[in-house]
Amino acid sequence: MEYELILRLFVALIFGAIIGFEREYRSKAAGFRTITIISLGSALFTICSFKLGAPGNPDRIASNIITGMGFIGAGVIFKDGASVSGLTTAATIWIAAAMGMALGIGEYSIASITLVCAITVLSLFEKIQDWIDSFHQEKPYKISYFMDYFKAKREVEERINDLKLSYQIKRCLRTNDDITFYYSVSGKQEQLAQFTDFLLGFREVKSFDE
Repeated sequence: MEYELILRLFVALIFGAIIGFEREYRSKAAGFRTITIISLGSALFTICSFKLGAPGNPDRIASNIITGMGFIGAGVIFKDGASVSGLTTAATIWIAAAMGMALGIGEYSIASITLVCAITVLSLFEKIQDWIDSFHQEKPYKISYFMDYFKAKREVEERINDLKLSYQIKRCLRTNDDITFYYSVSGKQEQLAQFTDFLLGFREVKSFDE
């Protein structure tokens, strides 16, 4: 029995579990078990690739792991209007597979550095991202007015300017009962929150979504 190969699989399981715990703690689509299995499976496929590969072509199985991870990653990406979620989790699946592959060929030091870097990005960098977003953020707004919308639209856009936000009207849609404008509003996070509060209390707006 090749104890070295068993060790590689065991370390892949542990490393995957560490990243998976972080994703599970944040209630992401691919959590503890999923990331752990991805890391373990990638290590096993890599080992099998080197065991079964023809001479001079030991990577024929391992090279397809990246393609497979692309399919799995696509399953956790969701689009809701102008917003997209799940990209970080999809990238985490990709890096967990790469880490498992490194362990599959016995590169413990590279895999360890990858683990540390991944956990740092997933935890510490989120605070940096929030700090950046507090200075500038772009949000889509779908605002529906009553048919007599001219005054209400003017007041909404004046409020945007008062808050020192910038905006663009992407498109408008007219129905039988109302007219809807699709805005892209950008500026500081605090001002965007104040604009949302304004819309909540503004009766001349029929409805809005962000």
